[in-house]
This record gives sequence, C-alpha cells and structure tokens, in this order.
Amino acid sequence: MWYQRGVGSRGSRKHSLDMISKEKREAIEDVLKQRFREELSQYKPNQASTPFHNRLLGKDRLTFYDFIHSLNKNFTASFFEPVAITLVEGRFKSATKQGIAGTKISSAAQAEIQKIMDGLTTATTQPNKQAEIERLRKVCRKGEMVNVKLTKVDLLFVAKDGKLYLFDLKTAKPNAGGFKEFKRTLLEWVAAIFAENPEADISTLIAIPYNPYEPEPYSRWTMRGMLDLECELKVADEFWDFIGGKGTYKDLLDCFERVGVELREEIDAYFKRFNG
Repeated sequence: MWYQRGVGSRGSRKHSLDMISKEKREAIEDVLKQRFREELSQYKPNQASTPFHNRLLGKDRLTFYDFIHSLNKNFTASFFEPVAITLVEGRFKSATKQGIAGTKISSAAQAEIQKIMDGLTTATTQPNKQAEIERLRKVCRKGEMVNVKLTKVDLLFVAKDGKLYLFDLKTAKPNAGGFKEFKRTLLEWVAAIFAENPEADISTLIAIPYNPYEPEPYSRWTMRGMLDLECELKVADEFWDFIGGKGTYKDLLDCFERVGVELREEIDAYFKRFNG
C-alpha cells in the first residue's frame, strides 16, 4: 500500500531562494530526459496518408504534431507522477505512484457515500470534507465488508507525522460533469483506508498540475457544490508548493525549460528525418 534561454525568458529568471536543491533539480531533470526519450523511442508515427497536409505543412511538422498529441495523453503518468515522487523525497516518510487505497469498503460506508453524493447532487447539502470524513469513520466497519476495485491513487504520500495524502491527478481542463465521479472516488478512498485503519488521518484531493487560464485565476466555479475547494483541490503552485515547499512550482518550470533546451537538437534531428 502504499535550462539558459535568451534574455527575458523564464529560464534566465533568478529566485531569491531556490526551493528545489541542486541535487534534486539534477535528479528531476534526469527523470524528465529519461522519460522523454522513452516516449520518443516508443512513439509510432501515424500511418494515415495525408498528401495535401504533407505538401502544405511538411510531414515532419505533421509528425511532430501527432507526437505532441500522443505525449499529452501520457503526460501525467510519464512526467508529473515521477517528478512528484522525486520532488518529495526526504519531505515525506514515503511516496508511491499508482497506489491502492484498499480492497474493501463496508456496506454501511457505501450507503453513506451514496447519501453524501445524493445531497451534493441535489444541492441540499454543501461539501464539507472534514464532516464527510467523520461520517465515514463512524460506519467504516459496519455491515458487510464488500470487495471493491477502486480507482488507483496517482500519488500516495505518507507524511512524517503519519498523515496520508492521496492525490488524483487530472488534466488541466477536466470536464465539469466529471467532478461527480471525482468526488465519489475521493470518498471511496477514505472509506477503504478506514476499513483497514479507522483511526487514520487522511486527506484525499484532486490535483491539477497547471493553470491553463494563467495569468487569470483557475476557474473553480464548475467544482463548487461538489468539491470542498479548500480541502479537496490544489491547482498549479498550490499543488507543487505543497509537496515541495514554497517556490517549487516556478523552479520546476525552469527544470522543464532547461531540459527542453538541452534536448532541442535531439528532437529536431528525430523529426527532420520525416522530410525525406
């Protein structure tokens, strides 16, 4: 269970204090390079014939576009998860990706989760994660223990004080209608943990690794009424700074930029061969 680009770029920015140590930055950048090269080596170009597009844009550009599309599908598992695991080393007691919250939930807890979901769906109650946690704690071992196969935990951290943090990493623009199922997943994780340890101190959250609306604030209204925004959602710097310390998000962007610059010639050479 458990980069220097030209003047004015982000890469040339200096921070008064680097939150990510030199050793950890190097480790993160090594992870990024390794994962990118793995993605590149496993990439299978689209074989569909697009003669008009090829002549207008060039097959290398089309292939590069297709690769980006493929990369986006796997970005969380290929980059965000391993980077997060590297980042929290030494800050938490343990860190796991693609973990399992548990395999059983009590029938009473299942019923309580449905009551919570019904109240939120009909807007007769407002989300209150701490109260919901305590409701589930009371019934976590009542009734029949039911075998369940729950959504895997993208990131599971155990803090030095023993508190559990379970994160479900989502795309930057998740479908508004999906938050109902996201909420159920968070509650089920709580119930499964309690089935094994009713006294556990636990926090289950949705993490969105970056804000696509920047510099505008992230639009949270689609989640209000379903998620307890203070306790169940961390976006961009809220997430990265939480697991790595204040300033981590900005330092992490620099890591990605340095790796991108270092790999640029390698990337260009790979896709140039499709011009033949």
